[in-house]
Amino acid sequence: MKTVALILAGGIGKRMGVSLPKQFLEIKGKPVLVHTLSNFQRNDSVNSIVVVCVSDWIEYTWDLVKKYNLSKVEAIIPGGNTSHDSTRNGIFHLRRTLGKGDVVIIHDAARPILPQKAIDEMLRIAKDSGNASLAIPCYETVIYTDDQLSGNKELDRSHLMRVQTPQAYEYSSILELYERAEKEDRHDFIYADIVAVEYGMTVYFSKGFTNNIKITKQEDIPLCEYLMDIPEDQLFDL
Repeated sequence: MKTVALILAGGIGKRMGVSLPKQFLEIKGKPVLVHTLSNFQRNDSVNSIVVVCVSDWIEYTWDLVKKYNLSKVEAIIPGGNTSHDSTRNGIFHLRRTLGKGDVVIIHDAARPILPQKAIDEMLRIAKDSGNASLAIPCYETVIYTDDQLSGNKELDRSHLMRVQTPQAYEYSSILELYERAEKEDRHDFIYADIVAVEYGMTVYFSKGFTNNIKITKQEDIPLCEYLMDIPEDQLFDL
């Protein structure tokens, strides 16, 4: 069985208000993408890594791979017009190397805080159940809204989970769902989990953690810098 990490670095990060994609911003002297890739580089269960990247930044990404000796990176391929299309590009690319029983991990490049135990627990559940996604219970009160300005209906938070990445899938099963979405010309899915539940698959949860932040705005950078100084066993504990 082979396990490949598919890293989604195809976004341009408009909400950051900077001139380069957010995955290439430097934190602690290294680009965010390098921190993210390093988490999978050092995990013994991950055999290789494929990066789905903004087309204009592919050559630069190869330079980073060489500079930081990220030897597990086997391919860097262009992203798509949407998050779904970028994931699809990566999953379809892996048809050359993965088959039934193999596992693909899908992870946002902009989530660099990822303890090894979180990856290991996700893979354990995925191997038992066919898939697994980091997720945490929803502790806040949730109000349904149509316009982001007001709302009048409370959602029962005991039935809600906040899904994060990474997410792991038995490769042949998730490939089949993305092929189905492609035939139906569907490009509006954000995460593989949404594709899965749309087509009737049960999604299984592994333990997520609050500090699994996705760098989206400038205010996320100092928080990320702070979290990188905290030992992994304090960020994530089974």
